[in-house]
Amino acid sequence: MNEAFPPVAVALAAFLHHLAAFGIVAALVAEYALLKSPLTARSARQVQVADLAYGIAAGVVLAVGFFRVFYFEKGSAYYFHSAPFIAKVTLFALVGLVSIYPTVEFLSWGRGLREGRIPSLPQQKLQRLRTIILWELAGLVLMILCAALMARGIGFFG
Repeated sequence: MNEAFPPVAVALAAFLHHLAAFGIVAALVAEYALLKSPLTARSARQVQVADLAYGIAAGVVLAVGFFRVFYFEKGSAYYFHSAPFIAKVTLFALVGLVSIYPTVEFLSWGRGLREGRIPSLPQQKLQRLRTIILWELAGLVLMILCAALMARGIGFFG
């Protein structure tokens, strides 16, 4: 750990990182639940808000995670020699890439919603969106496993 930062700063960074990670989970669960029932103008806007919250939380996880790796925790030399860390970052990137499809779909509703039109989603597209969200959640579960392994030094190859 870098001694230039007081322990309370390190703890607050960890807290913010975990809080944002829970925010990602909450946003995805909200999206999944809102896409279960028939869309209304209100629920479609709520899906958009949940997706925005997801994006903000992911950005916070990424930014704070960067600082934790390079400044607050064990140092980049440790993390870049940890197989679970590399897997966790890879999973984060994959989940982020997979999330592009739903985000583009949700953003495409904007104009119609402003004009008072409810998005019309064929059942197949609705199911595809819900399946993608489940895969994102599964990726997050695997990231939690990687974090637990990483924290215990399992998979360190340095």
